[in-house]
Amino acid sequence: MIKTGKEYIDSLRGRALKIYLFGELVDEPVDHPIIRPSINAVARSYDLAIEHPDLASAISPMTNERVNRFAHIATSAADLVQQNEMQRRLGQLTGTCFQRCVGMDAMNALHSVTYEIDEAHDTSYHKRFCNFVELVQSSGFVVGGAMTDVKGDRSKAPHEQSDPDLYVHVSRKTDEGVYIRGAKAHQTGCINSHWLLVMPTIRLGERDRDFAIVGAIPTDSKGITYIYGRQSCDTRAMEDGDIDAGNAEFGGQEAMIIFDDVFIPWDKVFMHGEYNFAAMLVERFTCYHRRSYVCKSGVGDVLIGAAAAAADYNGVERASHVKDKLVEMTHLNETIYSTGIASSHLAKKMKSGVYLNDDMIANVCKHHVTRLPYEISRLAQDLAGGLMVTAPSQKDFENPDVGPLVDKYLKGRAEVTTEDRLRILRLIENMTMGRNAVGYLTESMHGAGSPQAQRIQIGRQAQLEYKKSLARTLAGISSDEE
Repeated sequence: MIKTGKEYIDSLRGRALKIYLFGELVDEPVDHPIIRPSINAVARSYDLAIEHPDLASAISPMTNERVNRFAHIATSAADLVQQNEMQRRLGQLTGTCFQRCVGMDAMNALHSVTYEIDEAHDTSYHKRFCNFVELVQSSGFVVGGAMTDVKGDRSKAPHEQSDPDLYVHVSRKTDEGVYIRGAKAHQTGCINSHWLLVMPTIRLGERDRDFAIVGAIPTDSKGITYIYGRQSCDTRAMEDGDIDAGNAEFGGQEAMIIFDDVFIPWDKVFMHGEYNFAAMLVERFTCYHRRSYVCKSGVGDVLIGAAAAAADYNGVERASHVKDKLVEMTHLNETIYSTGIASSHLAKKMKSGVYLNDDMIANVCKHHVTRLPYEISRLAQDLAGGLMVTAPSQKDFENPDVGPLVDKYLKGRAEVTTEDRLRILRLIENMTMGRNAVGYLTESMHGAGSPQAQRIQIGRQAQLEYKKSLARTLAGISSDEE
């Protein structure tokens, strides 16, 4: 069983994944300087479970063993609250996306959905799925949730596309299982996972039966190609030194996954043609995942700390406007956290026994996340000053000729070294416009659905007729006047 961060990293070696990065095949992703920081971020989730077992692990009712909380099925509202606490802490420890929330939320969503498919169609998906969860828990595996299709012409349903591969679909089936074709985009941490849970991405109709497929696939399965996504300033990880990277140890990961007739045995198939349950799965997954964005409050804690340190190093920490900006950053950050954890506190038990958090507040949380990290980042850049993007490189700083000049002229407070000042500025750059801005900003905008997706869900649950009746009652308007 994989328990420690080191054991996790060792488990990723020698898998012979087909990964393209900068147009070339990657020999060993564990040792690639661009990929390794994302692996380190996942590894931190293992070590946190050892350091703080009550926070980052749980006793599984399936195995009766202590398992990593990312592999645990939530059997109470308290479990969901602990997920949020863990997510914030990992954001604080890594300053980036630690890539395990998608798999956790997918497993929790599938627990109830497979149960209800069985109830309606007399299938055996739920038992298969629970067997898979036990495998994940007993082995200590990382699961990646693969939901987002590339979608092609978005005005058309999957079966209407000029190329059926623009949505993942069943290409053929045999007595042993099914084969799938297509692609999944924006796949967080997929290369760092041991298994992929492939799921539909939108509501499906009767003619979309072939696209209603859910299954578990090992990441090193035959027929899978990974194309690694570019990140701003990513090549700094390939340079000597660790200052210019901003956060040299930890990073996020996104890739596109191409499935070329990839086999899924029947015992790992958890939906096959039940198109009318695709919307249920998508909605329950996004309900879990949108409140999972409390992780951004942990990352925000780091950014607020970096901005406060930059102001301190500049000698302006006592200025009233600086204090006010830090208060505003904190207020915005805690708003994200408060709505996410409130959603978890209001969770309700589903038929399968898993608990599902409150959908309305989850969408409010995610809608805040599409906006507030951008304002927090703007204020951080304000407090950092222009040197954040105009400072010379680490090589210039270490050059025997110009290095002493950089040290002399870029000094802030006398008791703070120039190197420390540069390091904190590079961290702010990394989080607001460098490679970790992927996880803190753009992912905050589009992950778990873009802003309009949350507005649609909020509108559906606004209860306007009920609220109008409250107003009419207090205004003294009788029902026969309506």
